[in-house]
Amino acid sequence: MTDTDLTSTVTRPAAPPPPAVAVRPRRRRGVVVDCLLVLVALAFITPFLFTLVASFRTSGDIARNPLGLPHHLTIANYRTSIDQIRYGSSVLNTLLLTLASCVAVSIIGAAASYPLGRLTSHLSSMVYRLFVIGLTIPIFVIIAPLYLLMRDLHLLDSRIGLVIIYTALNLPVSVFFYTSFVRQIPVQLEEAAALDGCGPLRTFFSIVFPLLRPITGTLLTFVSLQVWNNLVVPLVFLQDASKSTVMANAYSFADPHTLQPTQLFPAALLGALPLFLLFLVFQRQVVEGMTQGAVK
Repeated sequence: MTDTDLTSTVTRPAAPPPPAVAVRPRRRRGVVVDCLLVLVALAFITPFLFTLVASFRTSGDIARNPLGLPHHLTIANYRTSIDQIRYGSSVLNTLLLTLASCVAVSIIGAAASYPLGRLTSHLSSMVYRLFVIGLTIPIFVIIAPLYLLMRDLHLLDSRIGLVIIYTALNLPVSVFFYTSFVRQIPVQLEEAAALDGCGPLRTFFSIVFPLLRPITGTLLTFVSLQVWNNLVVPLVFLQDASKSTVMANAYSFADPHTLQPTQLFPAALLGALPLFLLFLVFQRQVVEGMTQGAVK
C-alpha cells in the first residue's frame, strides 16, 4: 500500500461548528428601536389627530373638556369656515400662484445654473456665492425694500407681483440644487450635440434640462410647500381678500385676543387639504424624483 493510499484511508477530523450567533440581543435591540420609532411617530401624529377631532367638536364640548374625548360631533364648523375664507376662490388663487412660481423657479433656476455649473471663471464663482448667500437672508430683512419696489412697479395687490416675489425668494435654492447637479452631467453629451449642430439654447432644452428631471421633482416639492404655506407675502402685498391665498384667509381666524378652535382648526385643515391630496396623488413621482436625485 502506498503513502497516498494510507493518507486517503485516514479519516479527517470534522470541522468545528460555527460559533452561535447572538440572536436575542439583536432581536431585543430591534424591538427597542421599533418602540422608539412608534413613540416618535405618535409624537408627530398626536397634534394632527387632536386638531382633526377638535375641528368636529362644538364650542361647549371643548370648553368643558379641551383634551377629553368628544361627546358631540358636528360638521357645521367646516361649513362656516368654507363660507368665511372663500374656500373655492382661495384654493384656486393658491394653486395658480404655486404652479406659476414652480414653473418660473425651475426654468429660470436651471437656465442660470447651466453656465454657473460649466464655467470656471472667478465671475461665475462669485455669482454662485451670491446666490448661496441669498439662502441665509430671511424675508423679514428685505420685506420693507421689497414693498417699496413693488409699489414703484405698480405690482401691489396683484398676482403677478406675488409670482415675481416667490420666484426671487426661491431662486437661491433652485440655483444651489441645479448647479451641483449640472456639474455631474458629462460634458461629452454637450460636445456630441454641438457636433450635430445644436446651439447653446437647443443643447440646454434638448439635452441638459431633461436630465435635470430628478432634481426638479425634489425642488418643486420644496417650492410648493414654501409657496402654499407662506403667510407673510400675501398678508403684506395683497389687500383684496378675493385675491388672497387659502392660508392667509385661514390666518384671519387667529385673533390675538380671542381664539376659537372650532373656527381655526377647520380652516387650517381645509387649507392643507388640497396640497395633501396633490402629494397623495403624485407621491410615486415625488418619491422617484427624490430617490433619483439622491442617487445622481
